[in-house]
Amino acid sequence: MSLLQGKKGLVFGVANDRSIALAVADQLIKHGATCGFVHFPGEKNERRTQKALEENGMNDAWMVPCDVCSDSELDDVFAAAREKFDAIDFVVHSVAYADRAFLKVGNFTSTPRDVFAQAMDISAYSLLAVAQRAREMMPNGGGIITMTYYGGEKVLPGYNVMGVAKAALESITRYLASELGDKGIRVNAISAGALRTLSSMAVGGIDTMFDHTVTRAPLKRNITADEVGKTAVYLLSDLSSGVTGETVFVDAGYNIVGI
Repeated sequence: MSLLQGKKGLVFGVANDRSIALAVADQLIKHGATCGFVHFPGEKNERRTQKALEENGMNDAWMVPCDVCSDSELDDVFAAAREKFDAIDFVVHSVAYADRAFLKVGNFTSTPRDVFAQAMDISAYSLLAVAQRAREMMPNGGGIITMTYYGGEKVLPGYNVMGVAKAALESITRYLASELGDKGIRVNAISAGALRTLSSMAVGGIDTMFDHTVTRAPLKRNITADEVGKTAVYLLSDLSSGVTGETVFVDAGYNIVGI
Protein backbone atom coordinates (compact mmCIF):
# COMPACT_ATOMS: atom_id res chain seq x y z
CA MET A 1 0.00 0.00 0.00
CA SER A 2 1.23 3.51 -0.84
CA LEU A 3 -1.14 5.81 0.97
CA LEU A 4 1.49 8.57 1.11
CA GLN A 5 3.27 8.03 -2.20
CA GLY A 6 4.95 11.23 -3.32
CA LYS A 7 4.24 13.05 -0.05
CA LYS A 8 7.07 14.96 1.65
CA GLY A 9 7.30 16.26 5.17
CA LEU A 10 9.23 17.04 8.33
CA VAL A 11 9.46 14.93 11.46
CA PHE A 12 10.37 16.72 14.68
CA GLY A 13 11.52 14.73 17.68
CA VAL A 14 13.52 11.60 16.86
CA ALA A 15 15.85 11.50 19.87
CA ASN A 16 16.78 7.80 19.98
CA ASP A 17 15.62 4.35 18.92
CA ARG A 18 12.66 4.45 21.33
CA SER A 19 11.20 7.73 20.14
CA ILE A 20 7.57 7.71 19.06
CA ALA A 21 8.61 9.98 16.18
CA LEU A 22 10.86 7.22 14.85
CA ALA A 23 8.01 4.69 14.78
CA VAL A 24 5.82 7.27 13.07
CA ALA A 25 8.46 8.03 10.44
CA ASP A 26 8.97 4.31 9.82
CA GLN A 27 5.29 3.83 9.01
CA LEU A 28 5.12 6.97 6.88
CA ILE A 29 8.10 5.83 4.80
CA LYS A 30 6.62 2.34 4.41
CA HIS A 31 3.60 4.02 2.85
CA GLY A 32 5.67 5.97 0.34
CA ALA A 33 6.46 9.24 2.14
CA THR A 34 9.77 11.09 2.13
CA CYS A 35 10.80 12.43 5.54
CA GLY A 36 13.23 15.10 6.64
CA PHE A 37 14.25 15.00 10.29
CA VAL A 38 14.57 17.87 12.76
CA HIS A 39 16.52 16.86 15.86
CA PHE A 40 17.57 18.46 19.12
CA PRO A 41 20.77 20.52 18.80
CA GLY A 42 24.21 19.29 19.86
CA GLU A 43 26.64 16.72 18.50
CA LYS A 44 25.56 14.05 20.98
CA ASN A 45 21.90 14.43 20.02
CA GLU A 46 22.78 14.40 16.33
CA ARG A 47 24.68 11.13 16.74
CA ARG A 48 21.79 9.54 18.63
CA THR A 49 19.28 10.58 16.01
CA GLN A 50 21.46 9.45 13.13
CA LYS A 51 22.12 6.09 14.80
CA ALA A 52 18.41 5.55 15.39
CA LEU A 53 17.58 6.37 11.79
CA GLU A 54 20.32 4.16 10.37
CA GLU A 55 19.35 1.21 12.58
CA ASN A 56 15.87 1.46 11.09
CA GLY A 57 17.08 1.53 7.50
CA MET A 58 16.78 5.30 7.07
CA ASN A 59 20.30 5.76 5.76
CA ASP A 60 21.35 9.14 4.36
CA ALA A 61 18.25 10.78 5.79
CA TRP A 62 18.13 14.58 5.58
CA MET A 63 18.66 15.97 9.07
CA VAL A 64 18.85 19.44 10.57
CA PRO A 65 19.22 20.59 14.21
CA CYS A 66 16.82 22.97 15.91
CA ASP A 67 16.07 24.41 19.33
CA VAL A 68 12.30 24.87 19.03
CA CYS A 69 12.49 27.72 21.56
CA SER A 70 14.44 29.76 19.03
CA ASP A 71 12.50 31.57 16.31
CA SER A 72 15.66 32.12 14.30
CA GLU A 73 16.54 28.43 14.36
CA LEU A 74 13.03 27.51 13.29
CA ASP A 75 13.32 30.01 10.45
CA ASP A 76 16.58 28.34 9.41
CA VAL A 77 14.99 24.89 9.48
CA PHE A 78 12.17 25.88 7.16
CA ALA A 79 14.47 27.82 4.87
CA ALA A 80 16.62 24.70 4.53
CA ALA A 81 13.52 22.54 4.05
CA ARG A 82 12.33 24.82 1.26
CA GLU A 83 15.65 24.38 -0.53
CA LYS A 84 15.49 20.61 -0.06
CA PHE A 85 11.81 19.89 -0.70
CA ASP A 86 10.37 23.10 -2.21
CA ALA A 87 6.98 22.30 -0.64
CA ILE A 88 5.84 19.86 2.04
CA ASP A 89 2.67 17.88 2.66
CA PHE A 90 2.94 17.07 6.37
CA VAL A 91 4.62 17.82 9.68
CA VAL A 92 4.99 15.47 12.62
CA HIS A 93 5.47 17.35 15.89
CA SER A 94 6.72 15.02 18.62
CA VAL A 95 8.49 17.40 20.98
CA ALA A 96 8.03 17.72 24.74
CA TYR A 97 10.09 18.53 27.78
CA ALA A 98 9.68 19.36 31.46
CA ASP A 99 12.21 19.34 34.27
CA ARG A 100 12.06 15.79 35.61
CA ALA A 101 12.62 17.05 39.15
CA PHE A 102 9.02 18.23 39.06
CA LEU A 103 7.56 15.09 37.49
CA LYS A 104 7.12 13.30 40.78
CA VAL A 105 3.98 12.23 42.57
CA GLY A 106 2.73 14.99 44.87
CA ASN A 107 5.11 17.61 43.50
CA PHE A 108 2.91 19.73 41.21
CA THR A 109 2.20 22.53 43.67
CA SER A 110 5.91 23.29 44.01
CA THR A 111 6.38 23.91 40.26
CA PRO A 112 8.31 27.19 39.87
CA ARG A 113 7.52 29.79 37.23
CA ASP A 114 10.58 29.09 35.06
CA VAL A 115 9.92 25.34 34.95
CA PHE A 116 6.28 25.98 34.01
CA ALA A 117 7.23 28.46 31.28
CA GLN A 118 9.88 26.15 29.83
CA ALA A 119 7.49 23.18 29.68
CA MET A 120 4.82 25.28 27.97
CA ASP A 121 7.27 26.78 25.47
CA ILE A 122 8.84 23.51 24.37
CA SER A 123 5.85 21.19 24.70
CA ALA A 124 2.98 23.43 23.54
CA TYR A 125 3.97 26.71 21.94
CA SER A 126 6.44 24.95 19.66
CA LEU A 127 3.51 23.43 17.75
CA LEU A 128 2.15 26.90 17.03
CA ALA A 129 5.62 28.13 16.04
CA VAL A 130 6.09 25.18 13.67
CA ALA A 131 2.63 25.61 12.14
CA GLN A 132 3.27 29.32 11.48
CA ARG A 133 6.14 28.36 9.20
CA ALA A 134 4.78 25.10 7.80
CA ARG A 135 1.65 26.73 6.35
CA GLU A 136 3.82 28.77 3.99
CA MET A 137 5.22 25.52 2.57
CA MET A 138 1.85 23.85 2.10
CA PRO A 139 0.35 25.59 -0.96
CA ASN A 140 -1.77 22.54 -1.72
CA GLY A 141 -2.83 21.87 1.85
CA GLY A 142 -1.53 19.08 4.03
CA GLY A 143 -1.54 17.63 7.50
CA ILE A 144 0.04 18.45 10.85
CA ILE A 145 -0.01 16.01 13.74
CA THR A 146 1.26 16.29 17.29
CA MET A 147 1.67 13.82 20.15
CA THR A 148 -0.24 14.22 23.40
CA TYR A 149 -1.17 12.05 26.38
CA TYR A 150 -4.19 11.34 28.59
CA GLY A 151 -2.57 13.38 31.36
CA GLY A 152 -3.59 16.50 29.47
CA GLU A 153 -7.24 15.61 30.03
CA LYS A 154 -7.27 13.84 33.39
CA VAL A 155 -5.01 14.02 36.43
CA LEU A 156 -2.29 11.38 36.37
CA PRO A 157 -0.04 11.39 39.46
CA GLY A 158 3.47 12.48 38.54
CA TYR A 159 2.58 13.95 35.15
CA ASN A 160 2.12 17.37 36.75
CA VAL A 161 3.27 20.36 34.68
CA MET A 162 3.55 18.19 31.57
CA GLY A 163 -0.17 17.47 31.87
CA VAL A 164 -0.89 21.19 31.86
CA ALA A 165 1.35 21.62 28.81
CA LYS A 166 -0.42 18.78 26.99
CA ALA A 167 -3.80 20.37 27.73
CA ALA A 168 -2.51 23.55 26.11
CA LEU A 169 -1.13 21.55 23.20
CA GLU A 170 -4.52 19.97 22.53
CA SER A 171 -6.20 23.38 22.64
CA ILE A 172 -3.60 24.77 20.22
CA THR A 173 -4.38 21.85 17.92
CA ARG A 174 -8.04 22.85 17.79
CA TYR A 175 -7.38 26.54 17.22
CA LEU A 176 -4.88 25.78 14.46
CA ALA A 177 -7.35 23.41 12.83
CA SER A 178 -9.95 26.16 12.84
CA GLU A 179 -7.70 28.80 11.26
CA LEU A 180 -5.86 26.60 8.77
CA GLY A 181 -8.82 24.63 7.50
CA ASP A 182 -9.58 27.02 4.64
CA LYS A 183 -6.03 26.43 3.40
CA GLY A 184 -6.66 22.71 3.23
CA ILE A 185 -4.39 22.05 6.20
CA ARG A 186 -5.70 19.59 8.76
CA VAL A 187 -4.31 19.55 12.31
CA ASN A 188 -4.81 16.63 14.70
CA ALA A 189 -3.31 15.13 17.84
CA ILE A 190 -2.59 11.51 18.73
CA SER A 191 -2.99 10.65 22.39
CA ALA A 192 -0.77 7.63 22.74
CA GLY A 193 -0.91 5.26 25.66
CA ALA A 194 2.11 4.73 27.88
CA LEU A 195 5.25 3.74 25.98
CA ARG A 196 8.81 3.28 27.21
CA THR A 197 10.32 6.37 25.66
CA LEU A 198 13.12 8.59 26.93
CA SER A 199 10.64 11.24 28.09
CA SER A 200 8.06 8.90 29.63
CA MET A 201 10.58 7.17 31.86
CA ALA A 202 11.17 10.50 33.63
CA VAL A 203 7.57 10.55 34.87
CA GLY A 204 7.06 9.37 38.43
CA GLY A 205 4.93 6.24 38.70
CA ILE A 206 5.22 5.32 35.01
CA ASP A 207 5.56 1.60 35.77
CA THR A 208 2.25 1.72 37.63
CA MET A 209 0.65 3.23 34.54
CA PHE A 210 1.81 0.27 32.44
CA ASP A 211 0.36 -2.14 35.00
CA HIS A 212 -2.96 -0.28 35.17
CA THR A 213 -3.33 -0.40 31.38
CA VAL A 214 -2.96 -4.19 31.31
CA THR A 215 -5.54 -4.70 34.04
CA ARG A 216 -8.05 -1.98 33.14
CA ALA A 217 -7.90 -1.17 29.42
CA PRO A 218 -10.49 -2.96 27.27
CA LEU A 219 -7.76 -4.61 25.16
CA LYS A 220 -5.93 -5.77 28.32
CA ARG A 221 -2.51 -4.80 27.04
CA ASN A 222 -0.20 -1.89 26.44
CA ILE A 223 0.14 -0.45 22.96
CA THR A 224 3.12 -0.51 20.60
CA ALA A 225 4.83 2.43 18.97
CA ASP A 226 3.98 0.95 15.57
CA GLU A 227 0.28 1.32 16.37
CA VAL A 228 0.85 5.04 16.90
CA GLY A 229 2.69 5.16 13.57
CA LYS A 230 -0.20 3.49 11.76
CA THR A 231 -2.61 6.05 13.17
CA ALA A 232 -0.28 8.79 11.95
CA VAL A 233 -0.49 7.31 8.44
CA TYR A 234 -4.27 7.49 8.66
CA LEU A 235 -4.25 11.11 9.85
CA LEU A 236 -1.76 12.26 7.21
CA SER A 237 -3.34 10.41 4.30
CA ASP A 238 -6.54 10.94 2.35
CA LEU A 239 -8.20 8.27 4.48
CA SER A 240 -8.87 11.01 7.06
CA SER A 241 -9.66 13.81 4.60
CA GLY A 242 -12.65 14.93 6.69
CA VAL A 243 -10.91 14.81 10.07
CA THR A 244 -9.33 17.85 11.74
CA GLY A 245 -9.02 19.35 15.21
CA GLU A 246 -9.34 15.93 16.83
CA THR A 247 -7.44 14.14 19.57
CA VAL A 248 -7.31 10.49 18.52
CA PHE A 249 -6.63 8.01 21.32
CA VAL A 250 -4.31 5.07 20.69
CA ASP A 251 -4.27 3.59 24.18
CA ALA A 252 -5.94 0.17 24.02
CA GLY A 253 -9.16 1.93 25.08
CA TYR A 254 -7.84 2.99 28.50
CA ASN A 255 -9.38 6.46 28.25
CA ILE A 256 -12.95 5.16 28.12
CA VAL A 257 -12.78 3.38 31.47
CA GLY A 258 -14.27 5.22 34.46
CA ILE A 259 -13.31 2.85 37.27
